Amino acid sequence: MTKASPFRYFKTSPEIIRLAVMMYVRFPLSLRNVEDLLHERGIDVSHETVRYWWNRFGPMFASEIRRKRVQQLRAYSKWKWHVDELFVKINGKRHYLWRAVDHEGEVLEAVVTKRRNKRAALKFLRKLMKRHGQAEEIVTDRFASYRAALRELGATEKQTTGRWLNNRVENSHLPLRRRERAMQRFRLMRSLQKFAAIHSSVYNHFNHERSLTSRDHVKQTRTAALEDWRGLGAT
Repeated sequence: MTKASPFRYFKTSPEIIRLAVMMYVRFPLSLRNVEDLLHERGIDVSHETVRYWWNRFGPMFASEIRRKRVQQLRAYSKWKWHVDELFVKINGKRHYLWRAVDHEGEVLEAVVTKRRNKRAALKFLRKLMKRHGQAEEIVTDRFASYRAALRELGATEKQTTGRWLNNRVENSHLPLRRRERAMQRFRLMRSLQKFAAIHSSVYNHFNHERSLTSRDHVKQTRTAALEDWRGLGAT
């Protein structure tokens, strides 16, 4: 049985929808910035249409990317994880975005919580381990809740702390911080959770580690990533 196309009720072509979603999620652009850039290319859509597209198709694209990558990650990303949390304001109230990346900068998980304590750390680490298995080493800062949560999980010996050891995940926060400023912060906790999950998948898909590879290799991987993106949601 042929799977129905997710674009079947839309008059706009799938290529334009994919382009709009990619521009909004991948780059630090507002909805109106995306509208203007599309207009410059002869595509007349409103910023509210772009908002609807990213809400409708963003999770689907992210899920498809994640499904393809999780099995690959299980094979080689268990050596070292870097774990850290961000302070994020939602309607003037402080929330916490817990994030984990592997030793190559691949974003593994992102979870939003209202508290920054053992219970929140335990929730995050359990979700991380359920999806990606067990790492040989988990690099954290000296926040006591990490040690308490890892003790309950029986993984205290895997924790590593130290000055500058967690720069990998600290640098990984920067693209999300740029997006936060472009979006003039978040207004709902679930909106932050949704965007963080989608942004992580898109970031992983297009992250080429340019400083560590040759120009030719970057061009090849970038072309391959774009071709994969153009096939998302295809029947």
